[in-house]
Amino acid sequence: MIAAILSFLVMLNPFALFLYLKPVMGDLSDADFRSVFLKASVISFFIFLVFLLLGDIVFQKVFRINFESFRIFGGIVLFSFAYIFIVQGKKAFIQIKGDLHDLASEIALPFMVGAGTISLTVLMSEQLVLWQGVLALFLIMLINFVFIMGMKQVRRSMRSKRVQLAFDKNMELLLRINGFFLGAIGVDMVVLGISNLVGAAAQS
Repeated sequence: MIAAILSFLVMLNPFALFLYLKPVMGDLSDADFRSVFLKASVISFFIFLVFLLLGDIVFQKVFRINFESFRIFGGIVLFSFAYIFIVQGKKAFIQIKGDLHDLASEIALPFMVGAGTISLTVLMSEQLVLWQGVLALFLIMLINFVFIMGMKQVRRSMRSKRVQLAFDKNMELLLRINGFFLGAIGVDMVVLGISNLVGAAAQS
């Protein structure tokens, strides 16, 4: 379960999420941002919970696609994200625009819930028993929430603009480093998906 949590956090990429949310942090009060981000975390948790409960049934019965195809696509998406993180850094992110009531879903769906995290959730349903999967998802969302709010308070406590600039540059460096791990996970997903498809074709 610990390995699943760590892999999920690497893919969720809280460093990138912190940089992604910086414009929103500046536009909202502390209470409003905390409320919006909490709602985004809850929305993401329940979306992940659906895929944890249903597993690959969603792909086989509803969409009628092979999960390995989705795994390969998720790996390609992750590799693309990793490339952008490494090459462009925080320039890859744009400001979130919209009403306060819409921000939670806009934060959850474009970034926290994606092909990579959904793929890991489905894999988690195969590797862990149900209560472990639910607990793992809860801990992932909790750790991510605490990290973002903690980094927000750390940056806010810095009085000097120069120190804040240095902090932002270090966070962007961590973002780029995390991109290498994210890219490796994406490539591994593609390789594993192709391997499983080839193995299934050989057996048939």
